[in-house]
Amino acid sequence: MTTFYDVPADLLNPVLAGKLSEIDAISRPQWADYVKTGVHRERPPTQENWWELRCAALLRKVGREGPIGVNALAQAYGGRKDNGSNPNTPAMGSRHIIRTALQQLSDAGLISMKETKTVQSVDGDQKLYSEEFLLHPGKNCSTRSHTPYALWLKNHTPVWRNIDGSEGKCQL
Repeated sequence: MTTFYDVPADLLNPVLAGKLSEIDAISRPQWADYVKTGVHRERPPTQENWWELRCAALLRKVGREGPIGVNALAQAYGGRKDNGSNPNTPAMGSRHIIRTALQQLSDAGLISMKETKTVQSVDGDQKLYSEEFLLHPGKNCSTRSHTPYALWLKNHTPVWRNIDGSEGKCQL
């Protein structure tokens, strides 16, 4: 069976974004039309479905590398900041966008947060969460939604590159 490890991101994410747009818990916030995706960007995204694409990319990244935290995801979605005549420096992506998207994915039941420790405060015990991971990998949206795309790949791609680098026919 083909998993989301086997399908390239540029083929999986648009299909997964289409499936995520059908879920009520995942919707673009009002502020998302005006916000940049990081300090290294000059303008906001211009694609109509950029929020769903970012949620799909986050879901795939959490599934592949999880458990993973918000800071690691912000570094992955960062880029090179232009400092004028000074050398360019690495910049992190927007953690607010990542946090909001992960909260929506969690509300949809696609990912869950890993509790790391409990802190006592005047309000009582507070649970701290640091990393996100997929719930039931193999039974959620990311592994079901790529099946039509995998069939499309089988019909339109004569040679499939295996994980070990060898080439062979796509076995579905």
